[in-house]
Amino acid sequence: MDMKDDNKTREGRKDNKKSGNRRRRMIVTVITLLVMCWGIWQFTSMASRYDGEDAVWVKIPCGATKEAVADTLKKALGDEYGRKVAGYWGGNPAGSRGAYLIEPGEKAISIARRLDNGRQTPVKLTFNNIRTLEQLDERLTARMDWQPGEFAKAFAEEAGQAGVSPEILLGRMMPDTYEVYWTADPRKTIQKILKNNDSFWTEERRAKAKALGLTPDEVGIIASIAEEETAKPDERGKVARLYINRLNRGMKLQADPTVKYALGDFSIKRVGGKMLDISSPYNTYRYAGLPPGPIRIPDRRTLEAVLDAPEHDYIYMCAKSDFSGYHDFTSDYAVHQRNAAAFRAALDARGIKL
Repeated sequence: MDMKDDNKTREGRKDNKKSGNRRRRMIVTVITLLVMCWGIWQFTSMASRYDGEDAVWVKIPCGATKEAVADTLKKALGDEYGRKVAGYWGGNPAGSRGAYLIEPGEKAISIARRLDNGRQTPVKLTFNNIRTLEQLDERLTARMDWQPGEFAKAFAEEAGQAGVSPEILLGRMMPDTYEVYWTADPRKTIQKILKNNDSFWTEERRAKAKALGLTPDEVGIIASIAEEETAKPDERGKVARLYINRLNRGMKLQADPTVKYALGDFSIKRVGGKMLDISSPYNTYRYAGLPPGPIRIPDRRTLEAVLDAPEHDYIYMCAKSDFSGYHDFTSDYAVHQRNAAAFRAALDARGIKL
């Protein structure tokens, strides 16, 4: 081989080497660009924010599947954004069970991490105008991630531990707004609500109840009757004192709302006749003393009205015939009979029959 051929061979090898290096550099550059693009896409995607106008709730119940959670996210946050959050989410429905309030502007990755870590948003649990345990069960269960029967079972257990009837314990479930986690245990939720009642009954209030000759639970029973008897808050203390007067004289309360409770029908407009014969410890026309429990969960303000009930000697009352919602009070039976006759005539005039 002459020198020329040898040189050509070496030059060819150099060209091949340079060409190979260029290809490698090109591949590295392309891969780098792809990685950068992917990184930018990832960063942009992770940094994207929920653009809804209002905050929305995402609720993941007990027993939810991965698919169900993904559907929930899409329904709550919109198809595209919900799918994005679901993509970052770790995929453990049991660990993510709970209620989450998603605010406008919240990042997708932040939402996913909240779900992964189970960092719930407390829900507001509000109730009032409750007459029965069944009503309270229905109201609370509908707002919590509880299965049917869970609350009733927990309530019975709590009443047993407290050594009182479920009816008495119900009277201690003070109406208010409570912050709890959606997945909170029913028993612990009941205990949280009962703490509010415990806080209400300070030494000063207990002393007021004692001065009236009543226990805190008995104050609650009278308060429940007063609430049902009159829709006028400024009259409830006066009504309560009337029932205390009757108790102190050994008279039957003869409270119409207790008959409605015994019959399970608060829509009754006119109480009388055979209704008064119902055999129930809640029928205060038939049985003396207080009924065995409240006929509704009394409001804090009504409890205060009982404790601060104004002094008077009234033992009779009758709804005013002008249907104002107020009552005529008296200590004279003859006057009461006239008031009652006027009210009966007003009922007849309106076609309200027994």
